[in-house]
Amino acid sequence: MPITESAVLFDVDGTLVDSNYQHVGAWVRAFVEVGHPVPAWRIHQALGMDSSKLLDELLGDAVGELGDRAKELHAQYYKESADQLHPLPGARELLRTLHDEGKTIVLATSAPADELDILRGVLDADEWVDATTNADDVETAKPEPDILQVALERAGVDASDAVMVGDARWDMVAAGRSGIRGIGLLSGGVDRQALIDAGATETYDDAEALRAAL
Repeated sequence: MPITESAVLFDVDGTLVDSNYQHVGAWVRAFVEVGHPVPAWRIHQALGMDSSKLLDELLGDAVGELGDRAKELHAQYYKESADQLHPLPGARELLRTLHDEGKTIVLATSAPADELDILRGVLDADEWVDATTNADDVETAKPEPDILQVALERAGVDASDAVMVGDARWDMVAAGRSGIRGIGLLSGGVDRQALIDAGATETYDDAEALRAAL
């Protein structure tokens, strides 16, 4: 179905760039190194959360002692894997199509600024993007709605005139809390029903499937 809203807010990791499993691998290594191994499946389920919430979820009572070091190690290992990143199928074409339709496009991510720079380089689509957000813009990111509120301000629209496209449950929860319609993509590895349960009004396999449905 067509996107009738005038602004489209995109998550990036797992939605436009195939990076989720590099994040999982980096976190696995980081948690092992700080002496608190965490199963990869638990890390994957937490992806898309604000990093402080992810660390609380996965480290529990040890977060105060180990959280900062684990976060540093994750950033190091993730950047070491940057040469493995690539756009997901149809991602660039979807952005170009929406831009040509006159939509305002915002990369509404809570990634740190340096990681966003890497993702933008991989995506190579700045000519079709109107604005971005990053972790420096808010105190707490998804599933809290704050980052999407910043994205709405930068798009210059109300929540009713925007749609959020993301791959994580937390994208859909944040969209719902913001009053924004959510479209879920399976390209990040999250089950379709989980995205629907989190609030997605539609789901597609990936960006290419969404573009084909417009």
